[in-house]
Amino acid sequence: MNEGTERLDTLTRQAGRWLALAAAPAERHTTAVVAGPYDRVAWQDVHARSAALRELSAQLLTRHAHAPDLLGDVFLCAYQAAPRLRERADMAPSHLVHHQVVTALTQSPGFAALRRDTAGDAYAAAMAVLAQASALRGLLERSREARERTGRADRARQEAEAAATAVGEALRQAAEEADGQGDVPAPAAAAVRRAVEAARDAEESARREDGAAARAMAAAVPGIRSAARNAASAAAEAVRQEAALMRAWGVDPGETERMPFEERARLAERLRSGRLARWAELIGRFRQMAAGERARKVENATGELVGVTLGDDLSRVIPSELAVLGVPELRAVFAARYAAGELMLYDSRGEQGTGKGAVIACVDTSHSMYAEGPGGVTREAWSKACALALLDQARHAGRDFVGILFSASDKLQVFRFPGGRPAPVTDVLDFAETFLGGGTDFQRPLGTAAKILEEEFDSASRARGDIVLITDDACEVSENWTRLWNGIKRRLDFRLFGIAIATPGTATASGSVLESLCDNLRTVDDLTDVHTTADLFRVI
Repeated sequence: MNEGTERLDTLTRQAGRWLALAAAPAERHTTAVVAGPYDRVAWQDVHARSAALRELSAQLLTRHAHAPDLLGDVFLCAYQAAPRLRERADMAPSHLVHHQVVTALTQSPGFAALRRDTAGDAYAAAMAVLAQASALRGLLERSREARERTGRADRARQEAEAAATAVGEALRQAAEEADGQGDVPAPAAAAVRRAVEAARDAEESARREDGAAARAMAAAVPGIRSAARNAASAAAEAVRQEAALMRAWGVDPGETERMPFEERARLAERLRSGRLARWAELIGRFRQMAAGERARKVENATGELVGVTLGDDLSRVIPSELAVLGVPELRAVFAARYAAGELMLYDSRGEQGTGKGAVIACVDTSHSMYAEGPGGVTREAWSKACALALLDQARHAGRDFVGILFSASDKLQVFRFPGGRPAPVTDVLDFAETFLGGGTDFQRPLGTAAKILEEEFDSASRARGDIVLITDDACEVSENWTRLWNGIKRRLDFRLFGIAIATPGTATASGSVLESLCDNLRTVDDLTDVHTTADLFRVI
């Protein structure tokens, strides 16, 4: 070996550790959830379509440099059927807080309940992210020190990796300058030793920063877990509330899943902020009550059973009479009693069967309907909820539904929902949210309803429609109009049901216009009670 030189193999042994690190640096991930390309595309697509998500991402960026990665993982946790997290050791140090947040979310008790409504539904998963916005802001603020420490650890780790790369470069340069016997000139050898020393210092610094980051993270973990539990619970509640809101308005879950993201977001916002948004529970209760009454119906029955009578209607024979047929000797007795009309039959209270024509709800939207009744429920909210339940009733029976909103004689609006096709939820909302104001006139809405039934009778030969008049006021009708009304009513064989929403402390007077017009009139004075009209849904 020449004087002032150093052997290349000796330098290689000294640099060996750093050569291995430079050749195969550990892969560090910036996303905590393991996801395929389709899941990532789902997140990118929903992020691009949602202005609220982009705004949240921009806000969080002021507190957390890796906010988009965090939001993407929170989304994927809610969206994936079986989310799987990476090992903590595989994460970039800068994203360790991020990994801890996602871990805490998935381990929180409310997370499983949340995912029942969000798995596979990109919109619901995005909503879950937005519902956690406040909690995420607070969580990032409280974990500031841990994030700063992990950030320093990440930079120190990157510097250590760069120093290891520098060792490899210095050794390569030394190898190029080595002679045929493997002797490296002193300057090149010194460069290798300096690179090794720098790499050793960088690794030690990275180790110290990793320790400080670990301590800071341990201190932050309890707060992160608590905040994650609250965030998951808030998200689950928000998703449940929206799902309940959709159900209350009759929006089928399958329908929302097929909606484009922007359309579904607009619909949800309209439901939350619309005129009757605060009465969604009332609307839902009306619809549930009507569905319950439908379930209680006995198809093809003639009425409510009230006792036993004699006759020859075999469809109503009581079981003990039928049992006689099992005894050959008594069959002749059964035949004789049948011929004489003396079989024991279930007796029933007569109730006219369900109509076949359109169901028409004439809803008063005069100024007085905006007044609140007991429980803070407005007359408008009660009447619209009842009308929407009638819409459900008509659709269940395959009948057309027409909503007629009226007030003064010059204010009337008609909404048609044919029985043969789905009712667009936007049209249903238009009907529910329209309020005309003004005075009250019965002649024009009832005349319009009768004309619609007449057109249906002439075009489709369907008679026996049902009109439901919902009002809180009484008004006069002319004698000539009454005569025409009675004539068309006899010809078309429709029924008029009246619902009078009474002012507290009053009742519909005997002999009133409503009483004379309606086949069936009931007075409602408790707007918190949806069962007041239960019998109506058994006969319409």
